[in-house]
Amino acid sequence: MRLLHTMLRVGDLEKSLKFYCEVLKMKLLRKKDYPGGEFTLAFVGYGDEADHTVLELTYNWGKNQYNLGDAYGHIAIGVDDIYATCEQIKAQGGKVTREPGPMKHGSTVIAFVEDPDGYKVELIQLDTHTSTQSARQEAAKV
Repeated sequence: MRLLHTMLRVGDLEKSLKFYCEVLKMKLLRKKDYPGGEFTLAFVGYGDEADHTVLELTYNWGKNQYNLGDAYGHIAIGVDDIYATCEQIKAQGGKVTREPGPMKHGSTVIAFVEDPDGYKVELIQLDTHTSTQSARQEAAKV
């Protein structure tokens, strides 16, 4: 088994595609309208669906807003330079809701941004995330 995608309902597909593709640098992998069901699906990600988990952005025609609820947490994306990434996101009009820094009770450097619909996206500095994972694995061996 393999995780294939996560689906997010979006209120403005073009705004969402701009955020995920231009700001977060994902690629639009495929997009299709379903006139009978009055919805459009757009799949975005960092690599081919055969090898990578992707996001499915679902736009229900005529529905421009959703209540996010309190069960949804966030999507996480690993980045090489979290500080430069946050500056680039802000320069493109993106909303950084938590500036980069160590997570509470840990050393992994994280930040949070928000997409046009209010969905949270966690950015994780890859080198600190990897070293934290390695430290946990070493500690588990003892």
